Amino acid sequence: MSYDSTYRFFRDTFEKMFDWEIYAEPRAFWLLLLVPILILWQFVKHKYFQPTLRYSSLAPFSKIPISPLTYLRHIPLALQSLALILMVFALARPQASLSWEEEKTEGIDIVISLDISTSMLARDFKPDRLEASKQIAKIFVNDRKNDRLGLVIYGSESFTQCPLTIDHTRLNQLFDDIHSGMVDGGTAIGMGLATAVSRLKESTAVSKVIILLTDGENNAGEIDPKTAAELAHTYGIKVYTIGVGSKGTALSPIGQDMLGNLVYREVPVNIDEETLKNIAKITGGKYFRATGNQKLKEIYAEIDRLEKIEIAAQKYYKKNELFMPFAACGLILLLLSTPINWFFFRKLP
Repeated sequence: MSYDSTYRFFRDTFEKMFDWEIYAEPRAFWLLLLVPILILWQFVKHKYFQPTLRYSSLAPFSKIPISPLTYLRHIPLALQSLALILMVFALARPQASLSWEEEKTEGIDIVISLDISTSMLARDFKPDRLEASKQIAKIFVNDRKNDRLGLVIYGSESFTQCPLTIDHTRLNQLFDDIHSGMVDGGTAIGMGLATAVSRLKESTAVSKVIILLTDGENNAGEIDPKTAAELAHTYGIKVYTIGVGSKGTALSPIGQDMLGNLVYREVPVNIDEETLKNIAKITGGKYFRATGNQKLKEIYAEIDRLEKIEIAAQKYYKKNELFMPFAACGLILLLLSTPINWFFFRKLP
């Protein structure tokens, strides 16, 4: 064993000895107070209770050489003190603890179905409905660490932007890539919902959820929203619907000017809340109305609370008692101190 490895071994051993968490009975260390009491008693006994002989003169002994044992006369006391310390460590019951954890988790599969029609550029949210929906959804994604999430976008048609994945970083990147105009204008709520259902129908997760966001009315697509909702119910999928838009009017794009820039005008906010409520009711979900950024955050936070499952975890411990080496070494030192004291440091009278 090299010098470095030997040094590391003793250093690690010493550090572990003073890790109080490895002792089953750490209160035993109060007995260490007996060590200074033992040492003090030995010196008091030697000074006040040891028999003595009186001589008229020590001159005859002055030429006798001093034995080397004189300098080692405290060895028995040192051995007894060390034996007591080791016995105390044994009484404290040092233990080697091995632990492992079995964790069983069955996450929730969630698909966010996002309306990206032109009306989602309305500026009653900051900076607009679409950007606010994207940024707040990303916060929701980051909080669902144990779940698979996917993303569907729709306008007059729908497609999967991201299938179910646990790679939330990649999912957030795909959120950033979304922009209005990726699909033709119009709002096909039924198509957006049906595409999300197709991503979840084969899922074996303990819970399957769709979060459907829209700011308008179903005016496109080949599938009726009610039919898509009944399909979701058939596969045991719960749908939370969110109507995105303030009450009254909102500054919304109505077309483009000659330079291709969007032209905005205050227009009435029309959300088919009845259809969204019906979808939620059929599937056992819930309908929410988001009238601003903060309200949308609160809605996602509520969905996050509603869709929680417990992660079952069991922790196992195996402890090995390590007091025996301390007790054995302490006993050996105690047994050694007695014959050493008798044969090498015996005092007369």
